[in-house]
Amino acid sequence: MNADRLHEYLDQMRSAAIQAGKFLEGMDREAFLADLRTQMAVSMTLVLIGEAASRIMTLHPEFPVEHPEIPWAKMRGMRNFVAHDYYNVELPIVWDTVKTAIPDLVSQLDSLRHWRAQGE
Repeated sequence: MNADRLHEYLDQMRSAAIQAGKFLEGMDREAFLADLRTQMAVSMTLVLIGEAASRIMTLHPEFPVEHPEIPWAKMRGMRNFVAHDYYNVELPIVWDTVKTAIPDLVSQLDSLRHWRAQGE
């Protein structure tokens, strides 16, 4: 696999992560827990993030090893759980993930973008 595909997967992860945050803008936890449309939209972003992470882990196995600060396995695990066991997803965990882990992920991906621009 070439580096362009790797960059594409990283950009897909970043885009989905940013979208997850946008879906929750102006919404508190109680509103999220009552809004099926937003729950499904946010869940889909987690699937997209996890799918891209899974592809990176499979097609570029050296990259996650070089960047252990990113929770690759957790993202893939969340994707698998949401995709295969959606009706048992604990929505408070989804809320907490998007509100706490997703901003960190965007920051980490932004750092990788700057690193790539400087010399990958």
